[in-house]
Amino acid sequence: MALTASLLATGANCLQTNVDNFGFNATSRKLYWSLLLNRDGFPKLLPRTNWQLQISMNGTANHCSAVCDTVTSSTPTDSYEPFRTNESTLIIVRHGESMWNEKNLFTGCVDVPLTKKGVEEAIEAGKRISTMPLDIVYTSALVRSQMTAMLTLTQHCCQKVPIIIHKENEEAEIWSQIYSEDTKKQSIPVVKAWQLNERMYGDLQGLNKQETAEVFGKEQVLRWRRTYEVRPPNGESLEMCLQRAVTYFKENIEPQLMAGKHVMVVAHANSLRSIIMYLDNLSPQEVINLELSTGVPMLYIYKDGKFIRRGSPPGTKEAGVYAYTSNLALYKDLMLQRMLTKL
Repeated sequence: MALTASLLATGANCLQTNVDNFGFNATSRKLYWSLLLNRDGFPKLLPRTNWQLQISMNGTANHCSAVCDTVTSSTPTDSYEPFRTNESTLIIVRHGESMWNEKNLFTGCVDVPLTKKGVEEAIEAGKRISTMPLDIVYTSALVRSQMTAMLTLTQHCCQKVPIIIHKENEEAEIWSQIYSEDTKKQSIPVVKAWQLNERMYGDLQGLNKQETAEVFGKEQVLRWRRTYEVRPPNGESLEMCLQRAVTYFKENIEPQLMAGKHVMVVAHANSLRSIIMYLDNLSPQEVINLELSTGVPMLYIYKDGKFIRRGSPPGTKEAGVYAYTSNLALYKDLMLQRMLTKL
């Protein structure tokens, strides 16, 4: 059934927003708009709407070329899944604001949920990575990390269902099995690992950071929080946190990237600092000064055994979002084609 002119105009405006947000090169834009304008009913768009679309097409012609740093070239595939190239993507996200972040308390390994702001941050993070390929997700064993991962994945264009993998014991593994191959293909496995947990702050957990500084002195609290080897009372140093987090990354996550899988890791300030220290080859002094905002994705490209840092993707309203490599741009275009076929 043909859509009405009103609905067509609304749909065109929505799709134009996607063009402006994601950035296109000339070839993909031509394909995108040909798909749009050839759909049933779209030739009936009002002349004014057609004119607006043409102006928009002309005005966004150079978005991708301005930001696209080609890491590799690949032959386009007819299928958007699976998306396999000689490079893979690693997305790192610190969980959204937790209820103890809001109260300025030392949280560590205490298991507290997100605030309303934290939920919004997770959803925004999902919008930022919505057209980036994902095969598997790793989170810590703490709920604020898992909430962030799940909320982030609700925004992804692939519309796959995130499913937490339970391997606590043999019974848990058997009971959570999926027996449909089609269902498996429409799922993203989410692996939780205690090794990705936040640094354990020992006797400081639950204490107010400001009040603790007043009792023990700002310099002492700073040493506990921001030195590499110093442990808080009965807690972990950053060095100890690094040993477990980076060991897990090397043994479990890096092999996935080597196999061409696209991975997202959602964890905590200190466990992610540890991983970034490994990825960027940072010194102990550099890593303790590294600040990670809650709910902000950070992108790496893994290619030829090396991690190439691409920084934090810009907001969803900025032009050229995620056009970091030719392969990511291709995947983005394929995902948007899939969206078009559902209209």
